[in-house]
Amino acid sequence: MRHGTDIGLEFNEFSKNYTSDMQRCVPHYMDLLESFVKFLPRDFSPETVLDLGCGNGNTTARLLSRFPEASYTLVDASAEMISLCRKQFSDFRMSYENTYFQDFDFKKSAYDLVVAGFSLHHCDDKEKRSIFSKIHMSLKKGGLFLYSDLMISKNSPEHPKLLEEWGGFVNSNFPDGEKWEWVMEHYEQFDKPSDLKEQLDWLKLAGFTEVDIPYRDGHWVFLRARK
Repeated sequence: MRHGTDIGLEFNEFSKNYTSDMQRCVPHYMDLLESFVKFLPRDFSPETVLDLGCGNGNTTARLLSRFPEASYTLVDASAEMISLCRKQFSDFRMSYENTYFQDFDFKKSAYDLVVAGFSLHHCDDKEKRSIFSKIHMSLKKGGLFLYSDLMISKNSPEHPKLLEEWGGFVNSNFPDGEKWEWVMEHYEQFDKPSDLKEQLDWLKLAGFTEVDIPYRDGHWVFLRARK
């Protein structure tokens, strides 16, 4: 499987079977996805939501089941993903930005909730630190940032074991090995995961006062941070 040189174009192609592929290529995908509603505070009811790297809308769809009256802003570099979301969410209060996170205009104190599901690993360490600060700035007082991803540096001594286990998972679902080859091509070119501990430190430096880990399985993590 060949891959492109641009992450937006890469996900235009990936959009065709996004959910099925994510379930069979990302360990614990459904548990991490459901965490976006499972671990919300009971008294939390956002009016404004920002979804960074919305993909085909899986995270937003979960949130809509709880907060159908909220106003949502969906950001993604893939025009195809944005198109899928427009069709799926035509009856709800949505706005869309087909852009990269680094180019998105974060408004001060604009959101009650910011979510990022399996998207920030496309940013390097410096970019993540910058985006965490922008997310904090864009949240209202008491607002939440929810974030799921693979959280381990490629330089970690545990990284080879992670790849071995991950490859076993993908190959159990796609025995011909072609999908794992594509995953690794994509991973090598586009993915820049960062260690969990470093990201916890960056969130606190950004100004978040409460940061916890409601769900974790190995290096697959769901984080919750409050402004």
